[in-house]
Amino acid sequence: MNRTSEPLVDVHAHFVTDSYAAAAKAAGHLLPDGMSGWPAWDVKTHLDLMDQGNIATAMLSVSSPGTHFGDDTAARALAREVNEYGANLKRTHPGRFGHFASLPLPDVEGSLAELKHALDHLGSDGVALETNSEGHYLGDERYQPLWAELDRRKAVVFVHPTSPPCHQAVALGRPRPMLEFIFDSTRTVSDLVFTGVLTRHPGIQWIFTHGGGTLPLLADRMELFRTIFSDSPSQGPTVQDQVRTLWFDMAGTPFPHQVPALIAAFGSDRLLYGSDYCWTPAAGTIAQIASVDNTTQPDDDTWRLLTSRNAARLFPDLRITHT
Repeated sequence: MNRTSEPLVDVHAHFVTDSYAAAAKAAGHLLPDGMSGWPAWDVKTHLDLMDQGNIATAMLSVSSPGTHFGDDTAARALAREVNEYGANLKRTHPGRFGHFASLPLPDVEGSLAELKHALDHLGSDGVALETNSEGHYLGDERYQPLWAELDRRKAVVFVHPTSPPCHQAVALGRPRPMLEFIFDSTRTVSDLVFTGVLTRHPGIQWIFTHGGGTLPLLADRMELFRTIFSDSPSQGPTVQDQVRTLWFDMAGTPFPHQVPALIAAFGSDRLLYGSDYCWTPAAGTIAQIASVDNTTQPDDDTWRLLTSRNAARLFPDLRITHT
């Protein structure tokens, strides 16, 4: 089996427009999440990279720091602007790009309006949220109307990590994507579990990034505290069973350790491919694809085939073609 001949579906790809970067910089995000600066991005370079790595389709989203910089009105306008741009890329390059729409959380009213516009008028494939918005994590009670609507629509929700509100104290001056992003994903999943969001809204299809972060190691500990160390142990699905309902991409450093740990804990039927381009540079993306192709493959399968089959289940209308 030629393991590089099968096309990948990239559920974790980003775009950056000049106007979006300018708005973020004006809000103080000159070195976003402690990184050295903003990446360059353009359509042609992205498509060339996809052809080089045999990526059939890339689901585009805006990464951290999102679109809300403190003012609801400005955030609604910026979310609408980037969503119109991303959806137009999907229309202009059918089959090559999909789109997850940005929502201006923590503005719930604005997010409900943008959700309707994106899914009903723009044809977006789902929505992109961050692990926290101004320190409000996804289990926050204020978000219940949004979860109810997403559940009703059985929508895909791509959750991208961002800096925690206490990053000045805990990041030790280092780029937050190195460690804090991973911990923040775990933190917001725990919040969804312990506030009951996952069990109350089973129709939402959640995608979390970076191979589940520390969840393969910490889900057992979370279950211990849910039961043994709780004053009133809750009934219902275990933490491990709830986490198994989530989808995970393999952005970052999937092999040799992270993906095997994820599969040992939660199985492989919800594993997806993710590049994290353009925040991961092109050379890093190609090296990561090579690591996926060159590692030990699943029995009678490949990581390309496995993740693309899973993507086809999550996105039944997706047209996966060879590049």
